[in-house]
Amino acid sequence: MLTAFTAGLLLITVSELGDKTFFIAVILAMHHPRRLVFIGVTAALAAMTILSVIFGQAVSLLPKVYIHYAEIALFIAFGIKLLYDASKMSAACDTEVVEEAEAAVKQADLQLPKQKTGLAIVIEAFVLTFMAEWGDRTQIATIALAAGNNPIGVTIGAILGHSICAAIAVIGGKMIAGRISERQLTLIGGCLFLVFGIVAAIEGA
Repeated sequence: MLTAFTAGLLLITVSELGDKTFFIAVILAMHHPRRLVFIGVTAALAAMTILSVIFGQAVSLLPKVYIHYAEIALFIAFGIKLLYDASKMSAACDTEVVEEAEAAVKQADLQLPKQKTGLAIVIEAFVLTFMAEWGDRTQIATIALAAGNNPIGVTIGAILGHSICAAIAVIGGKMIAGRISERQLTLIGGCLFLVFGIVAAIEGA
């Protein structure tokens, strides 16, 4: 369980910092009470994590040998892709990701009244984050982890990782957003995915 917890925590924390959902939380926290944004963002990420773990447990019903090789292939493929992406990035923050987050928030704001209640802010943060996270690499990685590891450990570790990133985004996101190196985070994430792939291969052997 401890291994699953650590894997979930590390993988999510490194992958989510500087991600689209991170900047959505940053932008929302600049316009709304940070407490409400944190609640909405964290609830969405927790819900996505639980869904991913449930799906991972359903996948675990398949023959173990298929799960084992699929897990290795996914982690190594993600690792190689992230390292490739990092090699193409500049050292500065990825403006494309920030622009996507800003566009998503603006579109949501147009559909909601200007005077928002606390509940409306929480719902906006929840929906925006949930939609941005759907199909993201961290969701697929969580499914892969849950298929081959303790589901409770993965769930707790992943939710804690998401909560840490959400807290950083809403508390100091505006101050540190411009200092985040998307290239370095992507590079670390790629290495981490490769490590998990190698560990999975060794454990299977």
